Amino acid sequence: MKSKPIVSILLAASLSLPITGCSKDPGQRINQQSVKPYSTANRHPKPVLLIVIDSLMDKPLREAIQNGRAPAMQFLLARGQYFPQMVSSFPTMSVTIDSTLLTGTYADRHRVPGLVWYSDREKRMIYYGNGFKEAFKINQPQVLVDAVYQLNQVQLSKETKTIHEELADQGKDSASINAIVFRGKTEHTLKIPRLAAYSKHVPEQMTITGPKWFSYAAFAQLDPVNNRRNVRLWKKYGMNDALSGQDAAFLIQQDKLPSVTIVYFPENDNTVHRKGTAYWGGIEKADKALQSMLNAYGSWERAVNEAVWIVMGDSAQSAVAKDRQAATVELKPLLNRYRIAKINQPVSADDQLVIASNERMAYIYALDAAVPLTDLAKLLQNEDKLDIIAMKDGQHVRVASGKSGKLFFYRPGGKDTDDYGQSWTLSGEPGLVDLTAAGNRITYGKYPDVLARLYGAVHSHEGRYVVVTVKPGYELVGDSSPTHIGGGAHGSLHEQDSLVPLMISGTGTRPRTLRIVDIKDWILQLANGNSNQ
Repeated sequence: MKSKPIVSILLAASLSLPITGCSKDPGQRINQQSVKPYSTANRHPKPVLLIVIDSLMDKPLREAIQNGRAPAMQFLLARGQYFPQMVSSFPTMSVTIDSTLLTGTYADRHRVPGLVWYSDREKRMIYYGNGFKEAFKINQPQVLVDAVYQLNQVQLSKETKTIHEELADQGKDSASINAIVFRGKTEHTLKIPRLAAYSKHVPEQMTITGPKWFSYAAFAQLDPVNNRRNVRLWKKYGMNDALSGQDAAFLIQQDKLPSVTIVYFPENDNTVHRKGTAYWGGIEKADKALQSMLNAYGSWERAVNEAVWIVMGDSAQSAVAKDRQAATVELKPLLNRYRIAKINQPVSADDQLVIASNERMAYIYALDAAVPLTDLAKLLQNEDKLDIIAMKDGQHVRVASGKSGKLFFYRPGGKDTDDYGQSWTLSGEPGLVDLTAAGNRITYGKYPDVLARLYGAVHSHEGRYVVVTVKPGYELVGDSSPTHIGGGAHGSLHEQDSLVPLMISGTGTRPRTLRIVDIKDWILQLANGNSNQ
């Protein structure tokens, strides 16, 4: 029994950090440097360094720079392009976003629905680590296995290749440093930290596939000598910015930098969750780790001349009110006519519903075939704080909202086209998702790329379920799920959760669209030298 709290601390302190836009002007950026399209100029490609800062947002980034607290990012911004509003994936939770980044697909294809979800195939809940309280109530060894092994080796669809797999097929090497999603084609043996391995249900080591150069918290480091101090318990077992920066710097110093290196800086996310969306202390910390990478070149000018530098956020966060009663929305009371599975017990044959909360969104599963999804949607509509309530309806996605009798239906294919070249058939009230359709042209409002992103979640995995999000300022709560009262939270489709900055230096190109789903194709173009650098 002593192993239980030890594993809980490991998960909550490291793996659940978390294992957690369209810009209305898609061309908006600070500087006026022209953006070059792809070309077939086969010059020797520069190595690409992609740095993902969890929950990086435009406004606090600007303030950190203006206050002299982010000199590395200020340097890169002054020597490149800046796009403050790139569109994230949905749900805006890191596992789903990272899966989109690596595969270039939304959740209907990569099949990672969220941080918490129910597997109809396995008849159990999937948790990748979602906070202390949940950790004490659930099967923690299984969470460790799911987060480290199952996510990458089983649950991430084999039908969608990752950046690392694509590069390996081309005979090119790549690196992953502290990224949660990392599947590649090179086998690595991960050593489980000793405190976790005391549990009889946790293996002492795991064999995974990743890129050639691989680093993952306390499980594997590229520079174990200099990172020894960064893998302590109180430093989140290595899931920290310092380790990420040190291992990336090690590759640079050893002249081993591969075609593409993906570096994940996790700590800003937890800082914003606790201290709010205006706080930029986490950005300052990430910048110090970024400085260590630039310093490894000997001079920052040399760094931008010899490599392509891409710094981006994964999702934003919206502010949560300080009053708990006013800020939180509980779904159980709305659905209490049904038997709802409990977090501390296996899902049983008697349970009719399962609720999987992902901060500002949730999946609600109808396990009982006699429970119509339309009934669940009607019950949920009694709460006016609920923003979008969606589900499959034949070939369509059916959308409702709290305290509204209006409905909106849509499906892929049709005469209406959006800014991304995607075509749709629409009917009902498009105002529910704040879009307008005029002259066969779709324009998005406060829910960027909502049709494709919501379609992805509604079709992301097996089972019968409703997708629900909550309005800005609020957070959904379930059994012991984490709350962020007075801080920040994400998960929803709203622009406050969905728009993140993108900084590019070392190339005059940019992704085809300002969406994370289009980053992969651009990265592969850069790695192959098919761009004007």
